[in-house]
Amino acid sequence: MGPGVVVTGLTLGALTVVSLLAFQANGAQERAGGTRPTASVTASTSGPAATAAPTASATPTVPALPTTSGTGLRVVYSVGGHHVWLVDPKKNPQVVAAFAVTPGSVEPNPGSYPVYSRTPATTGTDGRQIEHVVRFAQQNGVVFGFSAAVDGATPTADPKTKTGGIRSSRADGQLIWDFAPNGTKVVVVA
Repeated sequence: MGPGVVVTGLTLGALTVVSLLAFQANGAQERAGGTRPTASVTASTSGPAATAAPTASATPTVPALPTTSGTGLRVVYSVGGHHVWLVDPKKNPQVVAAFAVTPGSVEPNPGSYPVYSRTPATTGTDGRQIEHVVRFAQQNGVVFGFSAAVDGATPTADPKTKTGGIRSSRADGQLIWDFAPNGTKVVVVA
């Protein structure tokens, strides 16, 4: 066994310990009623030995679930904050996922809407291939729904085109897809 294998093994072991401690700290923070801390571990494999160092995350912190978001199983979308929360009152904690999203050029009106249509994959109004499309409202000819670009892009919408597509990362798009079948309540808050 060469020194590179030993260093790689030690690095993987350290990453596992850091991940476990972060997971435990996250659970303790959520049980205490606080917001979820964000941290990431970056690994660089340039050179013969892999190194790992904790770094501050570039991911913005998601605020606490708005108190005006209603009750029951629901997807909550904040127009003002551009965040989504997946809420299941049968789980502990009730917020099973929370993340930032990129809105379309038009925002839905605050209110409660049922998911009425889902499409596994299609082309978005911006011409990008998208997946996990979960539609919940139509207003003034604009369809509102969550989706993820297959290429992972979340660009700012072209203000000249009326689009209600709310883009997430592919991983978060999968979470919404799995969480929100037809009929699931989507609560839009200011």
